[in-house]
Amino acid sequence: MSFQAYLDKIEEKTGLTPRALVEQAKERGYDAPGVKAGVICDWLKADYDLGRGHAMALVHVIKNGPVISDKHVGTKGTHSDPSNVLWLDGKASKPS
Repeated sequence: MSFQAYLDKIEEKTGLTPRALVEQAKERGYDAPGVKAGVICDWLKADYDLGRGHAMALVHVIKNGPVISDKHVGTKGTHSDPSNVLWLDGKASKPS
């Protein structure tokens, strides 16, 4: 599953856009240096019942922003993304 597919599935499961979840994480201080991924995963599991894979995709965005490595772009594998910038504002508003 690509990074973007994980984020789209997170929106389906939670009813919230990835950007809204990133904002909640920031309000909780989870974007601060030194906050471990496990703390964020525990929050996402407790509040939204997200599994580790989905949570880790969101951890990446919380910690690093919406840009991913070019190694994930345009490959033939299951983790391929069409762009190195992830769309955080919801599937319905995503440009084609």
